[in-house]
Amino acid sequence: MIPRYQTILFFVLLAASIAMGAVLWQLRERAHQRLLAGEVTTPTAAPQVAPEVQATLMVASDADDSLTPQALALPLPSSANERARAILGKLLDLYAAPGAAHPVPGGASSITQVFLMPVAGGAGTSAGAGASEQTAGGAEMAVVNLTSAFANSHPSGIETETLTLLSICATLHANLPQVSEVRFLVDGQQRATLAGHADLTRTYLATDAGAAQSGGQP
Repeated sequence: MIPRYQTILFFVLLAASIAMGAVLWQLRERAHQRLLAGEVTTPTAAPQVAPEVQATLMVASDADDSLTPQALALPLPSSANERARAILGKLLDLYAAPGAAHPVPGGASSITQVFLMPVAGGAGTSAGAGASEQTAGGAEMAVVNLTSAFANSHPSGIETETLTLLSICATLHANLPQVSEVRFLVDGQQRATLAGHADLTRTYLATDAGAAQSGGQP
């Protein structure tokens, strides 16, 4: 025989459990409705798309060792460093395409970084080793960091290697006129040559591409 007080206590606890379950269910439903309402009313942020800008690529041709300007509308970022990298990436994509006049494998992924920095002693430049963006009114040097995969797979030969480097220099200068000098690194380190011939230890001037643009030997 169960004592009466235990029976009463059992039913009290049962009723409390049912009541708490009902409250928790209501709270869960309210939270779910608020979550749904938030998903509906919160606007979805539109992806940021870089505006298209007119760019000029100085495209190399092995047939006559020349550089020919090619105008393209490209979505380019606002940062000068990233803009230079995107333009050069498009140039190397052209070289990696089937039937290219200057076939070089690798494409845009062959360039990891491009840094712009004031030329030492240049007019209007600002001091500081960390300066990397465009300096108004001053000449700048572009440091182009290539991948070792690109250098190792580049066709060997003084003419084809030099033509690649000159096309990069000329393309940088055509789109960023303040770039007067260009240096090349491979995986962030100095390398003696591109693929056994063209010197990567020297500083290239933007005007070095003049002979190639006119169709002469670089």
